[in-house]
Amino acid sequence: MRLSQLLTAPNQLTLVRMLFLPFIIINLLNHHYLWALTLFVLAAISDGLDGLLARKLKQQTLLGQYLDPIADKLLMSTMFLVLSILHKIPWKFTVVVFSRDISILAVGAVLYAIAGLRDFRPSIFGKANTFAQVAAVFLVLLFQLDQSRWVWIARVVFLRAVFAFTIISAVHYLFLVQHRLRAHSEIPPAASASAGHRI
Repeated sequence: MRLSQLLTAPNQLTLVRMLFLPFIIINLLNHHYLWALTLFVLAAISDGLDGLLARKLKQQTLLGQYLDPIADKLLMSTMFLVLSILHKIPWKFTVVVFSRDISILAVGAVLYAIAGLRDFRPSIFGKANTFAQVAAVFLVLLFQLDQSRWVWIARVVFLRAVFAFTIISAVHYLFLVQHRLRAHSEIPPAASASAGHRI
């Protein structure tokens, strides 16, 4: 892995997003919800910005393909965990989120080890699930500052959306894995090896 990949603007932004996490947690544990919300919003904005920069600056790297989803899952899973510990999110949502993320990471690692498969770009359901998670956490934090009825309703709606999209995206991921494994098994060994180098 070349150092130049780590020094690209999108990857640096992803690393900064990961650095936000401990400060968000500290503010949550101290019940400083305004600061926690502010930092979370900045982290969410940086998530969209690093992808945009990668495309605009043509700085899409192999490191970024791995680092960005790891940063996303680390941020969201930790937020759900901490908010459940603080009794702000029911545990059933956190258990579902963790189960899906751990399963995807484990399956991805196994498929890479046994078949050299690397291309696991998020599906439309995965993107919808990520959006629902970000919106749910945002609304849960906002509800600590503004307990208006519309905030409460939106919070409930997006938490239920997280539950639904987590299950749907997990099932869809299993179908994608099966399809890619079948496609991979039909490629001759020599062609498969060269294709793996191109990814």
